Amino acid sequence: MTRNIAFYASAVALGAALSIGDVVAQTAQPLQTDPLKVAAPAPSLTAPSIEDVREQMHRAPGGVAVVPAEEFRDQRSTTVKDMLDYVPGVYAQPKYGQEDSRMSIRGSGLSNANHLRGLLLLQDGMPFNGADGLGDFHEIDPLAFRHAEVYKGANALQYGSAYLGGAVNFVSPTGRDWPGFLTRFEGGSFGSTRVQIAGGGHKDGWDYFITPTYSKSEGFRDHSEQDYKRLNANVGYKFSDRAETRLFLQYNNIDQDIPGSVTRAQALSTPKTTVTTSFTRDTQRDVDSLRIGNKTTFLAGDFEMTAGGYFRNRTLYHPLSFGVIDDRSKEYLAFGRAQTEGMLFGYKNRFLMGANLFDGNNKRQIFGVLNNGTQGSKTTHADQVARTVDAYAENQFFVVPVVALVTGIQGNYADRESKDRLGTDSGQVSYENVNPKLGVLWDVRPDMQVFGNYSWSTEPPNFSALNPTATAGFFAIKPQKAQTAEIGTRGRIGDWGWDVSLYNAWLKNEMQVLTANDGSAQTLNTPRTIHRGIEAGADLPVWKGMFATGAGSNDQMRLRAAYSLSDFRFDDDARYRDNRLPVIPLHYMRAELRYEHPKGFYFGPDVEWSPSPAYIDNANTVQAIPYALLGFKAGWNFENGLKLFFDARNMLDKTYIADVTVASAATAASANFNPGTGRSLYGGIEYRW
Repeated sequence: MTRNIAFYASAVALGAALSIGDVVAQTAQPLQTDPLKVAAPAPSLTAPSIEDVREQMHRAPGGVAVVPAEEFRDQRSTTVKDMLDYVPGVYAQPKYGQEDSRMSIRGSGLSNANHLRGLLLLQDGMPFNGADGLGDFHEIDPLAFRHAEVYKGANALQYGSAYLGGAVNFVSPTGRDWPGFLTRFEGGSFGSTRVQIAGGGHKDGWDYFITPTYSKSEGFRDHSEQDYKRLNANVGYKFSDRAETRLFLQYNNIDQDIPGSVTRAQALSTPKTTVTTSFTRDTQRDVDSLRIGNKTTFLAGDFEMTAGGYFRNRTLYHPLSFGVIDDRSKEYLAFGRAQTEGMLFGYKNRFLMGANLFDGNNKRQIFGVLNNGTQGSKTTHADQVARTVDAYAENQFFVVPVVALVTGIQGNYADRESKDRLGTDSGQVSYENVNPKLGVLWDVRPDMQVFGNYSWSTEPPNFSALNPTATAGFFAIKPQKAQTAEIGTRGRIGDWGWDVSLYNAWLKNEMQVLTANDGSAQTLNTPRTIHRGIEAGADLPVWKGMFATGAGSNDQMRLRAAYSLSDFRFDDDARYRDNRLPVIPLHYMRAELRYEHPKGFYFGPDVEWSPSPAYIDNANTVQAIPYALLGFKAGWNFENGLKLFFDARNMLDKTYIADVTVASAATAASANFNPGTGRSLYGGIEYRW
């Protein structure tokens, strides 16, 4: 295994070196032809174009967004934060590495300091959360995707999600939209290096895309080294213009050292340090996963059907301060989705229905931890089985050509069973839920929409909630339920674009994770909470024709901004009254002012601003701090396929809190803080031919 990995990394590095040499040779003389101009193949059915995706997404009566790869490949892009930072309503913060990030939409999985819940992650339309709903980010390699789709709240029903946060779908390139080859190299602060090679092509009915990546970093904090080896590939075959099948392969080998949370004073005075047990217990997360999937699409007139599934094998070796978690899991998914468009009673109508069937088996073992992360005696040995079935349907009925009434429903069955081989930690529970949805969508004009919806959502507990590592047996945790109202508008008039949503969610039995000082966690239900907010995004031309003018060749200065107001509170709680819920600040903004020249070069500053600090405890006694981080990006996209970029972050070297864990009531001595990364500089070169 070690030899294979070494060979794989060497091959990637060799490909990069050869291609960079090729770049130097070709750029030494003018090109006579454009190497990127190739005959356009017939489009893929299993991976529609961004234009088709955007048109389909804008049928949703609520907040959605599509983010093309061009918007995150012009910088160092290693986390979901890098990909989705300018989508209003998405809160994403890395904790200490690429893998362990927090992501929340509308307060989904708000208190989860590790992993992900309350949000469905998909790749190429196939869910890859665990069968019990728990998700991770280690399989998400931003460089491996053509675009990302964000469906907030009930607008994710088309994938069967009835989570509060909705869904995010990461879509891979295919050989039909990525002909040719690519090499990319990045380097920068904290010993960070990253290499990608990619290739795609098509012939007759066949096409392929493959991209291995390798990244390594010493990390900003002590004991936060990381080593990531990933491979993403797909092969498609088009039987005809009406039928196509595609096979997907994904492999991840993740080695991530884990620094511990520190006190607020430590985070702000010595942000690079960590706790002693991170070294003595050698805390880390090592993941090895393989995922093989298939997706097949058929067309018949106005009827479209997509079906498929995947198998995933995953191992986790996870020394923590309280024990060593050793998981061996196998997961299976089968899914089907059908949609049709036609006339109903003389009116235009669209109908969608589908189902997802998950089955997961995990062999969980927990050992006592000795120094240097070695295993002590076994304390837990359980076979965990999760089965989840989602069935859903949605209909759009156009009462007039520009106004659609949207109705939908999702049914969910979830079964969780754990059999303890040591005899003290078994349990079984099942849940059944139905979640309806009502909405309206008004096309005010071809490039402007007004929308509204009212929806129900349910999140069944996962194994981490039901069977925490520090406690025996199943907890009596109830599913989290919510009713959400949303109104908003999106559109573009000329070069001016906007996207605004206002929402209010009434939650019952919100699942809240409280983390102890030793890193163990316990989930409790909070009777009633309220999540309400504003999500506002804008893309505006500030100045056009500054130095370059001409038909279709004006330079320009553009402002891109995303603002989120997140007012999340207890609702007349017996203990916490109407206190604010911890973790996410009330106000949060990302903004970028960029100059773009038609010759391909660009530059400009950006800012991340959190003017209102978040609490870390339900009692609202301890806060993080407000902060504003200044960054700067510059680059040049040459016509011959060569690209250069420079990415400076936190240029003023501000100390700040990037992420927190949640406590019931905290003090100044509470170790619930993870400091953000200091000043960092990165650069990269990419060549496509």
